[in-house]
Amino acid sequence: MKLRCERDALLEALTTAGRASSGRAGPTASPGIKLDLRGDGLGVTGTDQDLTVATTLSVAGMEDGIVIAPGRLLTDIVRALPAGSVAVQGDDEELQVTAGRSDFVLRPYRAADFPQLAPPVGNTVSLPAAGLAEALRQVVRAASSEDSRPVLTGVLIVAEAEGLRLVATDSYRLAVKELAEAKGVLSEGQHVLVPSRALGELQRLLGAETEAVQLRLGAHDLSFRTGKVELTTRLIEGEFPPYKQLIPFNYPNKLTVVKEALLDAIRRVRLMARDATTPARIALRADSIQLNVVTHDWGQATEEVDAKYDGSEMTIAFNPHYLADGIEAVPGEEVVLETVDSLKPATLKPRDATDYIYLLMPVRVS
Repeated sequence: MKLRCERDALLEALTTAGRASSGRAGPTASPGIKLDLRGDGLGVTGTDQDLTVATTLSVAGMEDGIVIAPGRLLTDIVRALPAGSVAVQGDDEELQVTAGRSDFVLRPYRAADFPQLAPPVGNTVSLPAAGLAEALRQVVRAASSEDSRPVLTGVLIVAEAEGLRLVATDSYRLAVKELAEAKGVLSEGQHVLVPSRALGELQRLLGAETEAVQLRLGAHDLSFRTGKVELTTRLIEGEFPPYKQLIPFNYPNKLTVVKEALLDAIRRVRLMARDATTPARIALRADSIQLNVVTHDWGQATEEVDAKYDGSEMTIAFNPHYLADGIEAVPGEEVVLETVDSLKPATLKPRDATDYIYLLMPVRVS
């Protein structure tokens, strides 16, 4: 393999593909990044077999070939090179990277050690990228990062008559998003469980200039293509919790507040929460709310925020980080907090829309 290309383009491709295996170790982790040169097109692929990210870039190709490069090391080297042209050539024995007066010779991995990846199968469906990106922003945050319960690390995508519904929960909070413009991806009633890690990477790829995303659903995997990048992930097997029964049908108490004012106040008072178990108390009153965080070894923080409240006066407490996450996810200038009492789940939602809810379990306090 022999080619020449611009450093910035190569670095972007290596960084994008490398996210599939970065931070992962173990039997499924790939030993490197695959560089596959054919003509003037260089394919760059990273995988841990559960997640695969492949991208292409235009180069000046001189000799076709495949090299399995040590991904993180090669990325660090390219990042450190001066801007401009980079020459890359290699075979099974060595990989040489040259730019200006810098010259690196690396030992590649054996091509046989790179996983044999089956191409995605299934029919292709196109989705508007902006709507999907917003849905991922609102839902992925509620998925668990603990591998002890794999089904909670996924996002449930289920077909409804109006479109798709995306659901995620870590057992402390629940996010539900209706995506009306996503008809035809699944047959009505069909559902899949997609790793939140893969959807988080997809969210990174959906820039403001991206207009559409191509989806392809296979028997055991789901692939997304946007521009020159294709992301493929294995689906999670298992039964997602029966989330609908967690959402109360009737909320007697309703708080309406300016989103940014509440979010700023929570960010300030939570500075006193020195660990994940310190709650933020919210005293709900007619014309304002009072936020309070108390840490016995440090002190306390209190702040009042103007708000409209219709319901019984009460104090309810939440994990301040989960609460801020939910408020941040709600679109619009105002957020509505609905409660039953201080012990039952509360929901955050937009004031003028019904397509998103963020349910949060309160923290029991004395």
